[in-house]
Amino acid sequence: MKIIKLKLKDRSYNIITGRNIMNRLASYISELNIGKDAYIITNSTINRNYGKLLSKALKKHKFNVRFKLVKDTEASKSIETASLIIKDIANFDKKKRIFIIAFGGGVIGDLAGFIASIYKRGIPYVHVPTTLLAQVDSSIGGKTAVDLREGKNLLGAFYQPRLVFSDTALLKTLSVRQIRSGLAEVIKYGIIKDPQLFGYLEKNIKAMLASKQSALGFIVGRCSHIKALIVQQDEREEKKIRTILNFGHTIGHAIEAAGNYAGYNHGEAIALGMMAASRISEKRNLINSATLQRIENLIGEAGLPTSIKNVPFGNIIKSHYRDKKFIGSRNRFVLTKGIGKTVIVDNIPLNIIKEALKRLF
Repeated sequence: MKIIKLKLKDRSYNIITGRNIMNRLASYISELNIGKDAYIITNSTINRNYGKLLSKALKKHKFNVRFKLVKDTEASKSIETASLIIKDIANFDKKKRIFIIAFGGGVIGDLAGFIASIYKRGIPYVHVPTTLLAQVDSSIGGKTAVDLREGKNLLGAFYQPRLVFSDTALLKTLSVRQIRSGLAEVIKYGIIKDPQLFGYLEKNIKAMLASKQSALGFIVGRCSHIKALIVQQDEREEKKIRTILNFGHTIGHAIEAAGNYAGYNHGEAIALGMMAASRISEKRNLINSATLQRIENLIGEAGLPTSIKNVPFGNIIKSHYRDKKFIGSRNRFVLTKGIGKTVIVDNIPLNIIKEALKRLF
């Protein structure tokens, strides 16, 4: 088991990673003194596979437990779903001291964190991520949000959890597609911050696709550590430090939105977004063709998409204008200067963006 401290003064918390550690979760929550009434937001698949395990662990420490199931789709990240859950929480919250547990992947984490941030102007919540993508990335850092029809994550807040508890044993029931989706974010960390991680991925990608526990444990710990260091330097993305975590996300989010969140999942869209950002980087003479080829090869070897299908080109361009990094009419892209190095560039000409994107069709 590994404990990583994310230091944010009075908002500091631990990120705990390990294998087969669910039986220790309740004791760590007890130490936080955040209440004895756990409102668990999850989906039917996670509840079926691991709901009894979580419930038993909590009840053993005298926690009162209530489960709320939502559909395992991006559509659940809506203000309508949040409103329904908040009403249910209000009915549950009578003579209780409640906290929320986000028990699932990125959708559950974003939704549960958002609800925790606004109910009674904020109540405690704990992340127990169950997907590779959530364990390496989305559960850490306090970004919470729901989607609007106009774009992804447009309604949200920075609201830190009290604990992130990542048990890699929960990843054993993931499909290969879900593992690949998580690997997209892992590849991102190698590109933006860690050449050694990138090299490890090049050598061990097959072990990860086979869900080898030693490999998964290594990357969950490594990525959690990297993100903790970045977030504690720039919690609210005001210093351009945390912004580098958005590498590939400008076009990636646009691909998701243009496909009405029904085609590519988040990791697949981010993989395509990283390819677009890398090609823009090459066009700006920030990287050479050999570096671009390494990035594209690794994305392909991970089994992630390397070309865009069934999403209209024009819709992607239209959606990318809603990216939160835009400053007025000026776009802002995170680009790479080489494996482990990034640069933030404003006002990339539209023709360069279009050219990079067209090469993916």
